[in-house]
Amino acid sequence: MTAPRAIVITASSRASQGIYGDSSGEILAEGLTQLGFTVLPKVIVPDDQRLIAAEIRRAIDLEIELIATTGGTGISPTDITPEATAPLIQKALPGFNEALRAYSREKVPTADLTRGLAGTSDHSFIVNLPGSPGGVRDGLVILERLAPHVISQLRGEDHVR
Repeated sequence: MTAPRAIVITASSRASQGIYGDSSGEILAEGLTQLGFTVLPKVIVPDDQRLIAAEIRRAIDLEIELIATTGGTGISPTDITPEATAPLIQKALPGFNEALRAYSREKVPTADLTRGLAGTSDHSFIVNLPGSPGGVRDGLVILERLAPHVISQLRGEDHVR
């Protein structure tokens, strides 16, 4: 069986303009590689709902097994990644984000404010992670627990316990 492919999409106007580096995207890409994914080149887009959705749609069309976004899941006026993602999700997986908030809240109480979504579309598992390095690291813990099963199911494999 081939390693699943993953792509990291960073939603950040400042990172896309080069005002600061994409540390969360780097951490996410490195972590996914360590989890056994073949990670495609990262994509950085500004906080623009249409551009974020277009990149997610492109990854779905390429049948990328894991589409992981970082950034834009908070409550500021420019945080619109969930809104860009929602129309593309065919089957919502709210338990992913419930697990992420539960795992993170003792370290960072404001983790409960993250609005990220998770779900599937065709053969792709889509997750929105926070834009902070800590939020991405916590997200990688939940991805390690759940992504292999989700991807197995999307590939049509039988349930294995």
